[in-house]
Amino acid sequence: MRNSTKGILLALNTAILWALLAIALKVALNHIDSYTIVWWRFTVSFLVLAVYMMIKKRRSLAILRRPPWLLLLAAFLLGINFIGYQQGVNYAGPTVAQIIIQLGPVLLAFTGFVFFKEPVNTTRIIGFLLTAVGFIVFYYNQLESLPSKTEMQTGVVWLIVGALTWTGYAIINKIFVKKLEPMQINLILYAVPTLMYLPLADFSALFQPHSVAVWLLFLFVAFNTLSAYGTLSLALKYAEANKISIIITLNPIITVILLELMLWTNIKWFEITPMVPLAYVGAAIVLIGAVMAVGAVKKRTNKENVSPLKVSE
Repeated sequence: MRNSTKGILLALNTAILWALLAIALKVALNHIDSYTIVWWRFTVSFLVLAVYMMIKKRRSLAILRRPPWLLLLAAFLLGINFIGYQQGVNYAGPTVAQIIIQLGPVLLAFTGFVFFKEPVNTTRIIGFLLTAVGFIVFYYNQLESLPSKTEMQTGVVWLIVGALTWTGYAIINKIFVKKLEPMQINLILYAVPTLMYLPLADFSALFQPHSVAVWLLFLFVAFNTLSAYGTLSLALKYAEANKISIIITLNPIITVILLELMLWTNIKWFEITPMVPLAYVGAAIVLIGAVMAVGAVKKRTNKENVSPLKVSE
């Protein structure tokens, strides 16, 4: 199998994991609150990574003694991103969350050519404009179809906060990925939110007797973070970053298809609000614009890839 094919398959795996995560997080809300879910996800990720590093890379744990303050800021921003997305899923639902959160990669691509002087061309500019138009069409048409607009508006505000903080985290991460080991970066990124949300976690709800199915759900949302970012890191190793970015950006399509199947088969894990036709049009415009904005990158003369999805491995 060619490396590019491996990269595409790994990126597709990440897209599927993130598409499933949106639905799984909504189901998990039937059992525990948003802050407990976020604490649980970060805590499990931190513990698994810390144990692995103790066995394989003990010296790298020294980062915990004096972590760079800017990396601590990135971890704080990532923590806000997680709760922003989680509350977006809570109030607005998985479909809206998956569409609105695409603002993050688009903003990162925008800051890339504004502040980091990354390549920009006509295709990317058109992509930014299409994304903006798509957000407006999607938001207002889906909003008008709802009997109660307050919850969706609240969810969208949370999602915008999540997208903005993710952009800040990603910008800082792009700086440190050249200076520190990826595992060291991730260790701090997981440790800080674990402490942030510790006072807000409801342990009585989390550790009360649950069925095996519920615990499997909790384990899925916890290990999804490690698995998705792990396969994404490998994908970036085997294939061009802009191709990977396009595949990742399309993950909301998988979520929408799964939710439509749930409606069709009458699966009632949670209330699903059907999308109106014009909202589908808006969502399609958002995704097309996002693909154009994050995927259309000119090749540099030194053959250096520009990755709008440059994340720690």
